[in-house]
Amino acid sequence: MTAIIDHPDFFLLDQDLSPEDIELRDKVRAFGQKEILPTINEYWERAEHPEPVFAKLPELGIIGSFIPGYGCPGFSRQTAGIVAREFGRIDGSFNTFLGVHSNLCMGSVYMLGNEEQRNRWLPIMATLEKTGAFALTEPDHGSDSVSLETSARKEGNQWVINGHKRWIGNGHAANVIVLYARDEADGQVKAFVVEKQDNGEYPEGYRPEVIKGKIAKRAINQADIVIENLKIPDENRLPNCNSFKDVNLVLKATRGGASWEALGHGMAAFEIAARYALDREQFGAPIGSFQLVQEKLATMLSDLTAMQLMCTRMAHLAENDQLTDAMASMVKMFTSRKALDMCRTARDMLAGNGILLENHIGRHLTDMEVVSTYEGTDSMQALIVGREITGISAFTRKRK
Repeated sequence: MTAIIDHPDFFLLDQDLSPEDIELRDKVRAFGQKEILPTINEYWERAEHPEPVFAKLPELGIIGSFIPGYGCPGFSRQTAGIVAREFGRIDGSFNTFLGVHSNLCMGSVYMLGNEEQRNRWLPIMATLEKTGAFALTEPDHGSDSVSLETSARKEGNQWVINGHKRWIGNGHAANVIVLYARDEADGQVKAFVVEKQDNGEYPEGYRPEVIKGKIAKRAINQADIVIENLKIPDENRLPNCNSFKDVNLVLKATRGGASWEALGHGMAAFEIAARYALDREQFGAPIGSFQLVQEKLATMLSDLTAMQLMCTRMAHLAENDQLTDAMASMVKMFTSRKALDMCRTARDMLAGNGILLENHIGRHLTDMEVVSTYEGTDSMQALIVGREITGISAFTRKRK
């Protein structure tokens, strides 16, 4: 049973991975154990970004994820998912940084930019010489991001942007921020790149402030950004974004990352609970010898295995361009629910020790509260699946 506890893969799914994927899995896993786990709780408690550890990420060769060329690895969906899973097992803040920087920001430049823009930004972002952010969400438009109100007005050879963005990971520190705004001329959503100036300051009109008081994902900061008469040169507009449908191309390409991260948190929860059940003695015996505890562990492993199967199938469907919105939503809904349940069960099994950062489960639990929220809340995913089942949309008051 030791192998199951340390690396829970009850249906031996990782046996089907290529030798290259297994090597990458083990490299990321070892990096997490050696570089992240020993200090992450200290950074998490202080709500600080662990810059020294992040600076070592380029050595893994994972930045840029699915992008081919420009110094990026060009991963398959499953390979990218394994990376997200392994970072989720260690810490959610690292996974969020990679998702924002590698997938959303770099992915936007790759998919919506021209060749000059790709060559200008992607290689230096692949080495983390410059970091990225993805500014889509607004205070009044989270799940309803298609209704964004930030505006862009063309004046000569530049754009003037006004609006408000919120919950923008790394938006207070990134060198390259892909910002989405609605063109006043045609009402369509366009994409723009905000760059830090040579002096390390943002251009006038871009005012980010770190959101404080978070109970989760504390090792990466999110920004509230006020944008007032921000001037962006036309050369920094990504020309292949001319409507929200183009934004959806990026979101579709990155869809699934949250599910793989949830799987990682679930694996960590099971590992922590199973190890504790063998080590913790009460009433003269390890608590793992009690029937109730064994039933909880069996349920956790069953749910975890179902999550692994769904994520693996999702990756295969995505590779064959067969993954639908409803399929992705079902996986996100299921993995988020089960991983959150598993983290709560593990926290309960550790009793009072479960609230101590040194035992890690509290960090996974609160981070899963975030995973259940971003990229579409649990309720939104259910409505997408419900629409697929009934043919009726429940997103608006007027239902047809």
